[in-house]
Amino acid sequence: MTAKDDSAPPRTDPSPDQHAGCAFCQARERTEWCGLDRADVKTIDEVKSARTYMPGDVLYHQGDSCAGVYCVRAGLIGLRKLDHDGNSALVRLAYAGDTIGYRSFLAGETHHLSAEVLKPSRVCFIEQATARRILEGNPALGLRFLRHATRDLDDAEDKFLQSTNSDIRMRMAHLLFILKDRFATENKDGRMTLELPLSRQDMAAMIGVRPETMSRAIRKLEDDGLAFFSGRTVRVPDTAALFAEIEFEH
Repeated sequence: MTAKDDSAPPRTDPSPDQHAGCAFCQARERTEWCGLDRADVKTIDEVKSARTYMPGDVLYHQGDSCAGVYCVRAGLIGLRKLDHDGNSALVRLAYAGDTIGYRSFLAGETHHLSAEVLKPSRVCFIEQATARRILEGNPALGLRFLRHATRDLDDAEDKFLQSTNSDIRMRMAHLLFILKDRFATENKDGRMTLELPLSRQDMAAMIGVRPETMSRAIRKLEDDGLAFFSGRTVRVPDTAALFAEIEFEH
């Protein structure tokens, strides 16, 4: 699949505020860019490109030169890592309010991951020269990106620790817990329906197991009546019972 260049025509965005500037973006307060003054926001509005992407579209490939940074306004982006044998694994998810490609931008390196659209997404692109000029004039922005990088590192360490110390059943419950806030509907009686945004292969990669191993864990959850999987729909009869599987550390 060929990486998309920034001259590609945008898709039609059905949302009524498709041309709204950064000041009106509902995700802005969750981004590193939230503290910029009006002049810098105006600069970004004048040069950014905003597009709607559909599942399967690729923002950039692993190994591509970093041309700038991407701000997720809405939707879901999967960050993938390709190994030496050509196998791709989903390692992280980016939601509305996340900036992606920023580590390669800050380091002046090629992209270490690929960014693939998993759900219909609205993404803004800020080219490198503008992003660097704004960053140089706003030390606080650089500090926010540093904090973001630290959180990503902490998450990676937690994931590694979980993969070595937690059983697969707990890892599976933990992944469902992460996804439930954005993709689930819950009833007052404790029942939950979760529409998975990921394939089972991607879910297996995120919990660090083979797909067949995860399938056995799913069958065990179903045998115990904790969760029932049908395609990408998960029905949970008792949310509290499922998430009691997770041992939170405080």
